[in-house]
Amino acid sequence: MNAVESIFDEDILSRAETWERGARSWPSNERQLMTCARVADETHDVRTFEFRTQDAMPVRFEPGQFITVSAEVAGQRVERCYTISSPPTRPYLVAITVKRVTGGVMSNWLHDTLRPGMTLPAYGPSGMFTATRASAAKSLYLSAGSGITPLMSMTRASLDLGLNRDIAFVHSARTPGDIVFRDELQRLALRSPRLRLFFVCEGIGDEPEWTGAVGRLSLARLSAWLPDFALREVFTCGPAGYMTAVRELLREGGHDPARYHQESFDIASATPPPADAIDSTQQTFTVKLARSSKTFTMSASETVLAAARKAGVAIASSCAQGVCGTCKTKLLDGCVEMKHNGGIREREVQKGMRLLCCSRPASDLVLDL
Repeated sequence: MNAVESIFDEDILSRAETWERGARSWPSNERQLMTCARVADETHDVRTFEFRTQDAMPVRFEPGQFITVSAEVAGQRVERCYTISSPPTRPYLVAITVKRVTGGVMSNWLHDTLRPGMTLPAYGPSGMFTATRASAAKSLYLSAGSGITPLMSMTRASLDLGLNRDIAFVHSARTPGDIVFRDELQRLALRSPRLRLFFVCEGIGDEPEWTGAVGRLSLARLSAWLPDFALREVFTCGPAGYMTAVRELLREGGHDPARYHQESFDIASATPPPADAIDSTQQTFTVKLARSSKTFTMSASETVLAAARKAGVAIASSCAQGVCGTCKTKLLDGCVEMKHNGGIREREVQKGMRLLCCSRPASDLVLDL
């Protein structure tokens, strides 16, 4: 593949006037068929895939949120969450930046198969990891590997809006050649003096001329770069081990945990909702889907998502443990016991939304499906 492959048809370009008048936006957490518009290599094992909705709707989201993409891989439906790396200030092309992972079903399929012009179903946007929820005079972005993607969306949005925020961006990578968005970040820093970049690499790789930091992020190194780091709002994303080390580093440095925010799809570490949340002996309930008029029965010991799948009802989902928010659905009638892991906001719960993957019925239910 060339460094960049793209497809933009005249039909999309002819809709510019419609866009300027303000097209309706992609409703949150609804399924959309996305067309791949461009594929670009970022590093030797990281690619960015840009999409547009089929009817050219703008996509409204907050920087740091994610979408769930779905694909048929080897005869099976696979769904994965990917953070949006593009900013919401450019709503007509939505990008995800994906690292090829050894044994990764979706990441390898995307790298090997997805090309401009192909379509994929997607759900979202979702997620609560966003700088818009924690305004601060000074921010510290800490990322490692492909965890740079939500922070890149935040950075791009800040500069596009001319906010001129005090952002210190510290990124860790294996080698200089593995720094995702390296050239673009350096260009952005030239445009915005209040954006400061710090790269630390475990080794120099194929760049003997590398003059940046080598090793791993440490409290001494962070303190030397940013003496005021303890006063900053911190946003971090990366492998689970990296984020554990960062939390400990910040704790040792006196940073307030209330000003720490992280994103991760390391679902294995999430606590699944307990199977005995309800005394479900012999209890069964009826679930009605309002829009499709389908009905199925389930026991109180099952999650609504699991029961729906057994009944042949297709519902978008990804983590199945109350983290990603993909299966968020409005409960029109009835009551459930929901034990989630951060994938839904309290204001959404107040509006009747529930995560079906971690909800068990306490009565008959009517769902907005």
